[in-house]
Amino acid sequence: MDGTTQGQAPQAAVLQVLDSLRALVEYQRTNGVRGFPRAARAPAVAPQPVRSAAPAAAASPPAGGTPSPVVKVPSSTADLFGEPGVAQAPSLEALRAHIGDCQRCKLARLGRSQVVFGVGNPNAALMFVGEGPGRDEDLQGEPFVGRAGQLLTEIITKGMKLRRSDVYIANVVKCRPPENRNPEPDEITTCLPFLARQVELVRPKVIVALGTFAAQALLGVRIPITRLRGMWHEYHGVRVMPTFHPAYLLRNPNDKKLVWVDIKMVMTELGMTP
Repeated sequence: MDGTTQGQAPQAAVLQVLDSLRALVEYQRTNGVRGFPRAARAPAVAPQPVRSAAPAAAASPPAGGTPSPVVKVPSSTADLFGEPGVAQAPSLEALRAHIGDCQRCKLARLGRSQVVFGVGNPNAALMFVGEGPGRDEDLQGEPFVGRAGQLLTEIITKGMKLRRSDVYIANVVKCRPPENRNPEPDEITTCLPFLARQVELVRPKVIVALGTFAAQALLGVRIPITRLRGMWHEYHGVRVMPTFHPAYLLRNPNDKKLVWVDIKMVMTELGMTP
């Protein structure tokens, strides 16, 4: 590979970043917003769990691991993203209409088919939040309909004796990351206000955060899911129970018993008999 070819990859990456910045500036300008949304950063005061998940030192990533991004947890939708249509959306339908064929982050240009908003009871006492859509979800436009979704449905229907339509299901990011990769910090930061408004509109009593990215995005921490699960936390007055993602359980079926422990705690909190 000659020097010219070696220089093309970083140059293309720089051009892609510049294109993304131009698109963001133009989008903000058309919506009457001055400046950029606030960058993802750790909150000045970390959200306090109902019971401490781990000592402060546990916030460090596991040895040899890659630190997970810490995303700012909004005190309200208006605090994180300067779109009045988000903070003022009076219903889930109005919020979905405002999102439209979203072009706010690079996922729109990286092969996603459609926005996957959320599904279920708009007044549910229980809300499940996952990471992001996969291939099946991207094609059908509904969260958790693939193999992992089938397992989640079994947890809801066979384990909790509820109907899927009794709960509300959403994801942190609303568009499929390419090849089902992890969502990146800027993608989470862009989408998080939509999830925040969904929570505000549904007003659940309990949120089950499915997997690392859902738990860390909601709680604004970088503590691994293994240390977060099994303990109650809080998101703006809503009780949060982090647990393993169904996709993880498909690879590690022996940990289903740990998820059942978490789900039984959720059922007890909701006044249900495990």
